[in-house]
Amino acid sequence: MISVAFLVILFSVQKFGTSKVGLVVGPALFLWFCSLAAIGIYNLVKFDSRVLRAFNPVHIYYFFKRNSTKAWRALGGCLLCATGSEAMFADLCYFSVRSVQLTFVFLVLPCLLLGYLGQAAYLVEHHDEDMAELAFFSSVPSGVFWPVFLIANLAALIASRTMTTATFSCIKQSTALGCFPRLKIIHTSRKFMGQIYIPVINWFLLVVCVVFVCSISSITEMGNAYVPTSYTTAILEVHISFVNSCSEHCADSEAMFCFNYFGIAELGVMMMTTILVTVVMLLIWQINITIVLSFLVIFLGIELAFFSSVLGSMGDGSWIILVFSVVMFLIMLVWNYGSKLRYETEVKQKLSMDLMRELGPNLGTIRAPGIGLLYNELVKGIPAIFGHFLTTLPAIHSMIIFVCIKYVPVPVVPQGERFLFRRVCPKGYHIFRCIARYGYKDSRKENQQAFEQLLIESLEKFIRREAQERSLESDGDGDGDGDTDYEDDSSSTRVLIAPNGSVYSLGVPLLAEYIDTSKHISEASTSEEAKPGTPGDPTSSDAEQSLERELSFVRMAKESGVVYLLGHGNIRARKDSWFIKKLVINYFYAFLRKNCRRGTANLSVPHSHLMQVGMTYMV
Repeated sequence: MISVAFLVILFSVQKFGTSKVGLVVGPALFLWFCSLAAIGIYNLVKFDSRVLRAFNPVHIYYFFKRNSTKAWRALGGCLLCATGSEAMFADLCYFSVRSVQLTFVFLVLPCLLLGYLGQAAYLVEHHDEDMAELAFFSSVPSGVFWPVFLIANLAALIASRTMTTATFSCIKQSTALGCFPRLKIIHTSRKFMGQIYIPVINWFLLVVCVVFVCSISSITEMGNAYVPTSYTTAILEVHISFVNSCSEHCADSEAMFCFNYFGIAELGVMMMTTILVTVVMLLIWQINITIVLSFLVIFLGIELAFFSSVLGSMGDGSWIILVFSVVMFLIMLVWNYGSKLRYETEVKQKLSMDLMRELGPNLGTIRAPGIGLLYNELVKGIPAIFGHFLTTLPAIHSMIIFVCIKYVPVPVVPQGERFLFRRVCPKGYHIFRCIARYGYKDSRKENQQAFEQLLIESLEKFIRREAQERSLESDGDGDGDGDTDYEDDSSSTRVLIAPNGSVYSLGVPLLAEYIDTSKHISEASTSEEAKPGTPGDPTSSDAEQSLERELSFVRMAKESGVVYLLGHGNIRARKDSWFIKKLVINYFYAFLRKNCRRGTANLSVPHSHLMQVGMTYMV
């Protein structure tokens, strides 16, 4: 119960961020390293300083010559003598590169070496097996035992928290690569983008840890699933063997070496890094093949030797973490596969500009007064969900804005630079694209009225700037109608499919009988723009009048109301697909997508201004 209480406290303070919590735990961790060094120096001076001879590599050869099997199994313990420090490198946004280098070289590594050497010196004089199993606390001077005991437990909590923050970083990077479902990510620092907090993962880890602690009563099994307590004993016994050249001090192999999944994971990452660096050396840096092969043989050979020594731990409790890792891998694999199919389908089925020209400025339906904000993930082209809106609804708003939300790696985006606009269709269609940019510290839960006001003001600035640029660039080109400066991303899509399955040919506009009744909604300049103009430049007054008419149209549409159009695109496997594909797409991926955080989760939109339409893609 004491362990559970500490776990609850540990995970509860995660939300305060790395910087704030670091102000509290940083001094405690510094005291821990200093105490390790001080105790190590004390034991070296008091007992036997000959253990310093362990730095001579020749003792490695002697040790393997006397104890070939035990020495091979000891490699797994040697690997983890300084483990935990790799969590600092999980995301360098937590620290600067120089701070990591200086801290590890001048504080972490020297203190760890002194601590291990001091315990080895103590065990040289105390050959009792019971002492060996509790080498660290047995070597602590009696006068400072309880303060060191308290600092050691606090350091263990801090080390566990380091792995928690590393988990947040891995989840965030996997989400950015499209390999993990979207979760709520809270940035706790304005200075470092990598300092984050993920509430769902935090509480999930708390529940798993509590269940793990309460269900497993054996310390050995718990240690095998994480970092076993007997690793220190294994390392120290190897040091003793190096110095004294005798194997009788080595404890029973079952008691000494608990090779766990953590070592397998460490070595797996190291080997994968070596392989990827080799690929980079060949393809990017284009280094001589002889040097590359030498690098691969030396480093991969050492890593394979260590890896082979930890494979015997699979049945000693490490299978728990291995099963958990397999589940996480399957989740990432399914999500990446489904998301990739969905995005490729959306890009493939986006509507072409030829289709929009055939529909005409009225889009083949009634243009009702107002502004429709259609959220989608495409930054170019007309999403297929818009065509679904046209076939589903009897009317569409007089102004349509495709909104795409993107996050940029800066803390805050100034409001004046929040929105980027571009015309999607010719001027008379009144269809724009807006890319809304947010920094990682920008709040998405902004007031609806403020968001709409800022959006319209940015749109008006875009229209004015566009008119100014056109007046400066046009020199008798006859492009005063503005129909030449818009996106044109043609595709082969030529039809729209209604919800009932009917296929509409786009040779004629949809709902053509309503075109006459909708003419009064269109801008008055639409008919004027259709008139043949003179081959010369338009006069300044005509350009100004056209600009004012469009700005007035925007204001009138704003006064009529803004509606948020949200399209939910789902995917289903075709009937002729393989059984495994149907199982993955129709059930596993659908479950993940239903329970993940949607891209528009932070929109503070009243239900009276919200309209949602679903669309299913067959893949």
